Amino acid sequence: TDYKLKGEGKILTFTVIHVAPEDFKRQAQYIMAIVKLDEGPKITTQIVNCKLEEIHIGMRVRAVFRRIKEDGSSGIIHYGYKFEPCKA
Repeated sequence: TDYKLKGEGKILTFTVIHVAPEDFKRQAQYIMAIVKLDEGPKITTQIVNCKLEEIHIGMRVRAVFRRIKEDGSSGIIHYGYKFEPCKA
């Protein structure tokens, strides 16, 4: 069965990554969170377009399509979904 998710939810918990894995070193420091989507599933995702002092548990967020990483010498760019605060 296929399910269509609207891509909005709220932050259940979050952490700040200060020492990133090799593929994400250029992004450090960044925020990772567990987001509960409005339809029920919980996902682990990066939070973007949000300052550390603004983020909080219960914050409404929405999915945005962004660059995830770039493969070294091959230069292949991987895209996917991250989440940002909902606009009021």
